[in-house]
Amino acid sequence: QVQLVESGGGLVQAGGSLRLSCAASGRTFSIYAIGWFRQAPGKEREFVAAISWSGGSTYYADSVKGRFTISRDLGENTMSLQMNSLNAEDTAVYYCAADINPLSITLRLAEVYEYWGQGTQVTVSS
Repeated sequence: QVQLVESGGGLVQAGGSLRLSCAASGRTFSIYAIGWFRQAPGKEREFVAAISWSGGSTYYADSVKGRFTISRDLGENTMSLQMNSLNAEDTAVYYCAADINPLSITLRLAEVYEYWGQGTQVTVSS
């Protein structure tokens, strides 16, 4: 089992920044990658960014590329999502998720992730 806890959400004005954190515990040695997803009211959950646990390869949705940065601190078993130049379209509940399958062919689909955090709300006021 892997447990994930997100933090860092809140209310920010358009153009501002927030930093989300995802703390992993439990069988963290089994984690292959960590992903961030978000879900706005009335919309499907969408991929935001992902990072491989050991190699640090990163992946971004086109909508956040150049504005968001995903990183990891293996010593602390935490992953962060630095979000800059936020706009109203970024308003959503943000979730981190863990993929424990090293054979996953993509990290952009929610279905490949086995463990999920409870989510943290990000609200961007225009």
